[in-house]
Amino acid sequence: MKTKLFTNGLVLLLVLFSFSCKNNSQKKAEQEDEAVDYLKESKEDFDQRMNWWREACFGMFIHWGVYAVPAGVHNGEKINGIGEWIQKHGAIPIEEYEKYAKQFNPTEYNPSDWAKLMKKAGMKYLVITSKHHDGFSLWDSKISNYDAVDFAPIGKDLLKGLAEACKKEGIKFGLYHSIMDWHHPNAQANSAPKYDFRGVKNEKFPEYYENYLKPQLKELVDNYDPEILWFDGEWITDYTHEMGLDLYQYVRSLKPSIIINNRVDKGRNGMAGMNRDDKFYAGDFGTPEQEILAEASTLDWESCMTMNKTWGFKSYDEDWKSSETLVHNLVDITAKGGNYLLNVGPTAAGLIPDPSITRLEKMGEWLTVNGEAIYATQKLEKNYMQGENIRFTKKKNEDNYYAIVLEKPKNELILKNLQPEKNSSIQLLGHDQPLKWRYDENTGLKIEIPKTFPGEIAWTFKIVGKEI
Repeated sequence: MKTKLFTNGLVLLLVLFSFSCKNNSQKKAEQEDEAVDYLKESKEDFDQRMNWWREACFGMFIHWGVYAVPAGVHNGEKINGIGEWIQKHGAIPIEEYEKYAKQFNPTEYNPSDWAKLMKKAGMKYLVITSKHHDGFSLWDSKISNYDAVDFAPIGKDLLKGLAEACKKEGIKFGLYHSIMDWHHPNAQANSAPKYDFRGVKNEKFPEYYENYLKPQLKELVDNYDPEILWFDGEWITDYTHEMGLDLYQYVRSLKPSIIINNRVDKGRNGMAGMNRDDKFYAGDFGTPEQEILAEASTLDWESCMTMNKTWGFKSYDEDWKSSETLVHNLVDITAKGGNYLLNVGPTAAGLIPDPSITRLEKMGEWLTVNGEAIYATQKLEKNYMQGENIRFTKKKNEDNYYAIVLEKPKNELILKNLQPEKNSSIQLLGHDQPLKWRYDENTGLKIEIPKTFPGEIAWTFKIVGKEI
């Protein structure tokens, strides 16, 4: 009898203990969930989360999808506007546009080649379109069959291999995702080709938001572990500021360390990309599009720009920027404290166009010599530039300053903003001998330029000293 009572009592105690632990664990989890408000992140935590992105400086943007099939031409007619907007600008009905999806078969796509090109170009991170405005997904979405696996002849997840290749090459993997969707019936009122996307409201948009947009984002975070989520299409009437706050919180809850652009919310001031007023908006960095800020900013920002006129591949767009322009853009952006997200638009076959490759390789050659003046640097406190052809950067946590000259210097270079440390040496990156210099408080720093020295596009002078 005593044994039976003891056994029953022990079982009861174990049940109560188990229930108590489970209850306490559940309460603790609920309290932790309630306690984490990612919209009220401390400056210290924000700076820590953003640190790798700030030091990276240079990334690749990839616009790739069904729109690469028509490549700017529909029914034999060249369609005006950027390539990835052909469905809208060409007023192509959904059923007709789906025929292009049925032709999307990028058999020459090699994600390893793409990742190696990024590394060779000196790029540190990638942002690729998981889904653009046309609604077509590049991965195997479980809540839609309008994707590369179920709808297109390629029948393959186009993100997985790229995520793996980027990891192998040390490239941070990020995803672009469109908030608006020209294909989903509950998101069409403000985005479908036959409508003005700033006009009619779709009362079912909240259903799309909760039951389609969010679940797809969870798939992306769970399956590919991106470091960045880059939103777009937030300007439509159906999407609200409250949704922006909620979506930011939702994505951060899926992965607290992820970085999210300001297009998750409604504060962006058009193509200028920075928030338009002092109201609180969600998002970690501003997104100037096809332009560079005129002045330095205290806020984080990233200029996204094309090499020619279009983002998605357009067969007849040959208006390419020169390698020199692209490097100068990178220098200007870095000196102003921003990042440069430079776009390529692969073909429907899965190839990056040769003119893009040539320019990226040229940028990589320049960065091999001059990269220390770009990566892990910061803008100067007083002056980020001198005249039109000189930009300055400073290595973080060091007294190394860089004067990057965009026009080949002759005989003597005079710098007004920097005072070298006494008896220090000044180097021209890529040149193996220290340079002669003298400093005077009135005339500034005068650096003697050697008669012959290597390099092209831009030249970097490394100075140990201080800003004045």
